[in-house]
Amino acid sequence: MKDNWTNSDRPNRRKVLKYLSIGAVGAAAAAGIHSFNRQPEVAEAKAGRSGSGNLSSAEVAQLSATNLPPAREILPEFQGIQQWLNSEPLTIASLKGNVVLVQFWTFTCINCQRTLPSMVEWHKKYASQGLRIVGVQTPEFPFEREISNIQKALEQNHITYPVAVDNDFKTWNAYQNQYWPHLFLSDRQGRIRYDHIGEGAYAETEALIQQLLAAGQ
Repeated sequence: MKDNWTNSDRPNRRKVLKYLSIGAVGAAAAAGIHSFNRQPEVAEAKAGRSGSGNLSSAEVAQLSATNLPPAREILPEFQGIQQWLNSEPLTIASLKGNVVLVQFWTFTCINCQRTLPSMVEWHKKYASQGLRIVGVQTPEFPFEREISNIQKALEQNHITYPVAVDNDFKTWNAYQNQYWPHLFLSDRQGRIRYDHIGEGAYAETEALIQQLLAAGQ
């Protein structure tokens, strides 16, 4: 199927190639990345856990003892969203006071699909404690722009947290993102404390969620 993106719409592929060129460290960092050209050595690589993300008590204790990463910039605002699903329109300002997890994904990306059980589980476990998850659905192919197709994917994956339809790549570009999937985790002040590209790192991500929730302000 021929896609309809212009050169200005397409995410830059250079960083994926850069990861693949820097040896073992780069290979580990690139594992689980879904890129525009769907390179098999990237899209099918395994990184850490690929299951539901459930932690043992020992893992939680060990990871929760680590120091929080330093605060970075404020999460960029959601921009150019065509439609919000499972929610009224949200802004970063309206989410202040919560720990916020933003995930860029698209529903046919296999790497994204493998992360969804953890996202759904974290929403169930931590929403009452102040975690707000926002999925930013940014399409790769034209049929991924269709609201009915996105809604079907939400139902199939039991996704009840808010999803922003980013068909014009406005929010993608605001975050200077180039990958599916890509997580951004902020503290209650909206400051980015962590981001992760690709699959894996479920234990580390959950431990940081717990720390940020416990840290309060």
